[in-house]
Amino acid sequence: MVILGIDPGTAICGYGVIADDGGGRLSARTYGSIKTEPSSSAPERLLLVFRNLGDIIDTFHPDLISIEQLFFNRNVTTAMSVGQARGVALLACALRGLPVMEFTPLVVKQTVTGYGRADKRQVQFMVKTLLNMDRIPSPDDAADALAVAICCAHHKDHLQLLSRMEGKE
Repeated sequence: MVILGIDPGTAICGYGVIADDGGGRLSARTYGSIKTEPSSSAPERLLLVFRNLGDIIDTFHPDLISIEQLFFNRNVTTAMSVGQARGVALLACALRGLPVMEFTPLVVKQTVTGYGRADKRQVQFMVKTLLNMDRIPSPDDAADALAVAICCAHHKDHLQLLSRMEGKE
């Protein structure tokens, strides 16, 4: 199974594609970030994120998409722009009929490191370890996107089972 993880943002949107061999072994296919110019308008930035994520989806044909849920912090402007980036990412997936799983930052950290309040370095180290990589993935947004994809790989069977059980009620 191929999973695309997305760490949404309008300035930088991280992405990471992993493969899950079904036997518990995960590997990175590709990762990186979509960077937009601060001088560009918000619609132009969102269009760039939308198109680039579409190209990644069309190239790697993921079976499942995993995206980080919006974490509300004190900066409302940042939360709004991240929400907009999440929207175009969700639209790119919906247009292709792909299933999407969403996880909070706390759940991602808990799944990847075993500690929900882990710092970035701990998450990055575990991403490197779990994907058997030679070095910590860079930039940070790409490492975060890979962590979201790893979280999805660990939770997908449980959530699919719950979904099937709910359908039988």
